Amino acid sequence: MTNPIAPLVIRGEVITDHLIEVGGRGGDLTFLTPDAHRYIDRLPLGNPAKLADLYSLSFEDILDYCVALGERLDFASNRYLQEACELSYLTAPTTPSIVRGSYMGLRNLLTRESIHEMAEATVGVNYLEGWVKQRLLDGTELEVRCFGARTLHIVAGNAVALSLWTIIRNMVLRSDAIIKAPSNDPFTALAIARTMIDMEPDHPLTLHLTVAYWKGGDEDFEQRLYQPQNLEKIVAWGGFASMKHVTRYIQPGLELISLDPKRSASIIGQDTFASEASMREAAVRLASDIGAINQKGCVCARTVYVQSGTDEAGLERLNTFGSYVYDAMLKLPNTLSTHPKRYDQGLKAHVDALRLDDEWYRVIGGKDGEGAIICSQIPEPVSFSTLLDDRTANLVPVDELDEVMGAVDAYTQTVGIYPESIKDQLKDVLPLYGAQRIVSLGYAAAMKFAAPQDSIEPMRRMGKWISNQIAAPETTPAPWLRPSI
Repeated sequence: MTNPIAPLVIRGEVITDHLIEVGGRGGDLTFLTPDAHRYIDRLPLGNPAKLADLYSLSFEDILDYCVALGERLDFASNRYLQEACELSYLTAPTTPSIVRGSYMGLRNLLTRESIHEMAEATVGVNYLEGWVKQRLLDGTELEVRCFGARTLHIVAGNAVALSLWTIIRNMVLRSDAIIKAPSNDPFTALAIARTMIDMEPDHPLTLHLTVAYWKGGDEDFEQRLYQPQNLEKIVAWGGFASMKHVTRYIQPGLELISLDPKRSASIIGQDTFASEASMREAAVRLASDIGAINQKGCVCARTVYVQSGTDEAGLERLNTFGSYVYDAMLKLPNTLSTHPKRYDQGLKAHVDALRLDDEWYRVIGGKDGEGAIICSQIPEPVSFSTLLDDRTANLVPVDELDEVMGAVDAYTQTVGIYPESIKDQLKDVLPLYGAQRIVSLGYAAAMKFAAPQDSIEPMRRMGKWISNQIAAPETTPAPWLRPSI
């Protein structure tokens, strides 16, 4: 088999020259891609006035384009998506059925209604369409508008939809995007960009998307590209090391919007144990939050605090519930969760060691690398809780919900809660400790366009918010007419 090619797309042009060999993450695939060093002077938009063509479009025009693109992203008929999907089986951290299901669902992100909802909730369509006026107390007339920016997106590769999500945000804001394709998903953004070129090659939205691959940490390359004359915003998803690396380039005129790695947890209230039915329902919901995309997302549950009680009866309830969660996890649809692609061997060693200590822990499953539920028999998480992955979660018994707060910090992204009745006593307290997103148990992976992300509003941050003050001495006190003293 010859090595596949991941082209370079620069604003409507597909480039396959000056190829170099690179490896996808995981080591299962080597592919060819143009040497980005040779094209570094073409990657930036250059003169920011070149964004002007995007302002010939109305918001309705943008929605029309998105809907047409959604029709073209029908997996059954789009050869670019089909090719990207096949290649991603080798580079993605998840298994083929999850990858394929994700590709098949891309078109669902491009409905007119959902994009309008997202734009209205996160920015306000009026601010995208023109100047929004208000009169201030001193008589000044203030106009505010949200403009697009020249932006670099360092996209994560743990979920296929993130590339399309990035492209949609860019289109709505009328920005120019350079997408740095990740090594564990080098093909999705390219497939979408090539579909856009085939659909409308001369459309401004097509002509303001660039997709390139270069090795992260290439300081010579990045030092030249990551400059305020080239970019105004960097939107970076990634791990601690990559985030630390990007920050060295931040300077006046170049803003970093950080969507950095987080951990997520769950809280199971005592009313869950009021009936067999509620235990079973909570188990299915929790299994979904643990198993979604094989626990590769920041949103996935890892440590679960269960108000079962810590006495003998409470631990029996916890262990029974843990077996229900394990059974439910094995029955999840294969487009959501499967036997992990590669069960982390270091994690497996930790889990296997706990089997020898059944006084303090009960390990349910995990012998075949399918994932495991670890039930602590003490009110403390396992020592390796930050390593939990590959459908491996830790259930921790507590007597009172207040005991959970000490485990919540600035690294806590999503907290799934069951039953819904305990949310009111938690939703105003959890954020004080650092929790960034609170969801009904089972819906952790159902991220919403219209919601904030990582306790910021990325869409508002990705835009440039410009104000125009209109004032005259007749309406507003003039600074130059202040009395002397």
